[in-house]
Amino acid sequence: MRDPYDVLGVAKTADEAEIKRAYRKLAKKLHPDANANDPKAQDRFAELNTAHEILSDTEKRGQFDRGEIDAEGKPRAPEFSGFHGARPGGRPGGFSGFDGDTIFESFSFGPEGMRRGRRGGGAGAGGSFDDLGDMFGFGQQRRAAGGGFPPQPGADIEVTLAVGFEDATHGASKRVALPSGKQIDIKIAANTREGHRMRLKGQGEPSPMGGPAGDAYVTISYAPHPVFERDGDDLKQSIDVPLPDAVLGAKVRVATLSGAVELSVPAWTSGGRAFRLRGKGLPKAAGGHGDIIVRINLTLPRTHDADLEALMQKMRDGTDA
Repeated sequence: MRDPYDVLGVAKTADEAEIKRAYRKLAKKLHPDANANDPKAQDRFAELNTAHEILSDTEKRGQFDRGEIDAEGKPRAPEFSGFHGARPGGRPGGFSGFDGDTIFESFSFGPEGMRRGRRGGGAGAGGSFDDLGDMFGFGQQRRAAGGGFPPQPGADIEVTLAVGFEDATHGASKRVALPSGKQIDIKIAANTREGHRMRLKGQGEPSPMGGPAGDAYVTISYAPHPVFERDGDDLKQSIDVPLPDAVLGAKVRVATLSGAVELSVPAWTSGGRAFRLRGKGLPKAAGGHGDIIVRINLTLPRTHDADLEALMQKMRDGTDA
């Protein structure tokens, strides 16, 4: 994964406002809905969310800047920088500032028993592996961990959670089933958009080395809706209007994400005409909401109506004349 600063296109000195503006601009541009024909759109959008998660969090941003976590937010392994390649004259290189045989000790046996000596003067008489560890830069880590390397955390897991339009717009509490079989209740904030990625710390795979568990990342998706058809941030629906109401005008009930409202259908409304309910749709990346578009379907009486039929015949005969 790329450097979060490069992903958002901001400098390392950028403040919170700059990071927020850059994220909102790119989220609108890179959202999978706006790039339906691009198979890599979802990956780029996930990368953007991860970069924003790191840089918008003061603690995580500091950890990344200090090299403690990588671009995915995972802890970095210790770096070993004391080794060198072959030295002039064909002698193999050793640790920085030492010959290849400097840090090793030799043992000899005599009447006094075993005696220890050293080869070369780099490690110093009486040197220990604690000293050697400090040369590598991991001596303090090893001692703080009780004599061994810090155990690596478990693997992270990815989960997709489908939520309804109403829950994403107004917020809700949802239960997530993890691959381990564990179920966790999480809170969906109001105006959560599809593609939003949430981190559940310590809910990933357990560490095989006794370290901390990995994290679980939950990505929000929109569930199909029984009434609305989604078109970006807008929602579409069709309603049936009886022929007399379309001719004479009427008020009809239409569904929204906040409950039904009355829509005034003017007289002489043709079938197929669309009305727009502004700000009643899904949350937008830049704030606000999309619209609900209502399409009119004309319906005839369910039973045979002789008077209506005679009127239609009269109208047709008049047209033919």
